[in-house]
Amino acid sequence: MSPNTTSLDTGVQLRSLYAPQGGVGEIFSYKVSDYVASRPDYPAALFDALRTECQLRPGAVVADIGAGTGLLTQGLLQHGYAVTAVEPNAAMRAAADAALESNPGYSSADGCAEHIPLPAASVDLITAAQAFHWFDIAAARGEFLRVLKPHGKVALIWNDRVLTDPLHVALDGIFADFGGAKRGALVAHEERADVPKFFGSFTPLELSWPHQHHLSEAALLSLVFSRSYMPTRDSTQGQQACQQVQEVFQRLATDGHIAVRYTTVAIIGRPQ
Repeated sequence: MSPNTTSLDTGVQLRSLYAPQGGVGEIFSYKVSDYVASRPDYPAALFDALRTECQLRPGAVVADIGAGTGLLTQGLLQHGYAVTAVEPNAAMRAAADAALESNPGYSSADGCAEHIPLPAASVDLITAAQAFHWFDIAAARGEFLRVLKPHGKVALIWNDRVLTDPLHVALDGIFADFGGAKRGALVAHEERADVPKFFGSFTPLELSWPHQHHLSEAALLSLVFSRSYMPTRDSTQGQQACQQVQEVFQRLATDGHIAVRYTTVAIIGRPQ
């Protein structure tokens, strides 16, 4: 079996595990408040790089795919771009709308990487933050090329947890204990393995920066339960996970907060 076939199979397996819950578009319907309370924003250096590497001017048109509650969208808007948050989950999209709709450059749309509800050759930049692992790579690649302007680019973006940090070591133990088959499928589907296939013959630019934010105990609990594979808090397993997270916080926190460390990664280019 070829590497590409293996990668495709793991992606199909991952998406199939969520089919009983309504598929990828419904995964986070019950996790919106946890997502808003805990997920990190993105460093200023990322937006500087996007402006420079993608030659963006004020008013540039950006499609933020898998925008969720608008964490990346907000930063793009603050830099003067016209941004459409494309998000398949209605509850997540509503949270983005509530936070961002007063910005004149903002709009949102029900869509996904494989079906972007925007005209052909209309977008200067497509961003996808923490979303690439959900893509059907071949379909997304074709759709991105359809909506991009002739010199438009794609930026695939991640806030990677610093896995050697004591907090993340402890959280990984909790995720392993309670994440079940869905977490196993996500780990097996190494999301970055498909990046070369997505970009084709083009070798993209890869950049990274350190990033962190600080969370209270309640926000750390939200971070854990914002994961797609974690059980609900009111379940027996969820209550057990809560206790373990609280123990981690009490052990590692300082002055009522804990530093959550990330490496922000951006892979930028145009598929060919």
